[in-house]
Amino acid sequence: MDTHKLCIAPMMEWTDRHYRYLVRLMTKNARLYTEMVTSGALIHGDRERFLKFNNCEHPIALQLGGSEPAEMAQSAYWGEREGYDEININVGCPSDRVQAGRFGVCLMREPKQVANCIHAMREQVDIPVTVKCRIGVDNDDSYGFLIQFVDAIVEAGCETLIVHARKAWLKGLNPKQNREIPALDYQRVYTLKKDYPSLNIIINGGIDSIEQMKNHLQYVDGVMIGRQAYKHPELLLKIDKEIYQSTDVGNASMDDIVLQYANYIERNMQLGTPLKSMTKHILNVYQGIPGAKLWRRHLSENMHKPGAGIDLIHQGLKFVN
Repeated sequence: MDTHKLCIAPMMEWTDRHYRYLVRLMTKNARLYTEMVTSGALIHGDRERFLKFNNCEHPIALQLGGSEPAEMAQSAYWGEREGYDEININVGCPSDRVQAGRFGVCLMREPKQVANCIHAMREQVDIPVTVKCRIGVDNDDSYGFLIQFVDAIVEAGCETLIVHARKAWLKGLNPKQNREIPALDYQRVYTLKKDYPSLNIIINGGIDSIEQMKNHLQYVDGVMIGRQAYKHPELLLKIDKEIYQSTDVGNASMDDIVLQYANYIERNMQLGTPLKSMTKHILNVYQGIPGAKLWRRHLSENMHKPGAGIDLIHQGLKFVN
């Protein structure tokens, strides 16, 4: 199954529609995910703002946080109506806010509740309903615990599972620490694929090179990368050729990407979008190149100023060329 061969992880405050547009300039094939949106935010908040995306973003998945089947079903319905290709349930986030709302990784302890959500959502939508989880939570970290969870969601009709190959500690570690401190156990995810050969399994966690991606793809159906893609965007320019054997992006340089994105920024500024909310996503694009620090400083010190526009970007290019 190639539907999820390379995915860009949902990341709060990072994977907004502007960042996803930028990513799509660098890879035409990777599957994109929204930031997590709670079912409550869609039901009680500015639904249009939360669900808005650019047509070029396909394939694009909406990640939902929640645990009430009726609310999740309604949210999934809105997502499908808006044009998303997939609805993903967050059963992996360990933050205090998520725990207080009874969703995220704490739901791994309630497999029946997740299954009920999947059932209700699949009755409302025709697009796939998928799940993103961890390999365990606190001391519930045995393979048997993971199997119990997987059995429940598979029986409910989930056909794609994204697994962050770390467990989460709900007490004592903050979300950042939970992305780094619990040990990675890729072998457990490989074993899961052997035991569930018909389940589309995507591995996530600590993957930072094309070589690692290719290695994982020998054992599972897909790879999901997160912060490495954000902090080192140059990696994304290699995805189509190296992972998909595609020339869709061709030999585009990072300068080409930045200039295309500058045009996007200009169009959206005319619609009232603040410059800083879009420019922040290109601070890292020249990571490792001489002048990258000057580029970042130039943008970060000036993108908040009244009257700033895309001239800021063109001026900044002189530092890296």
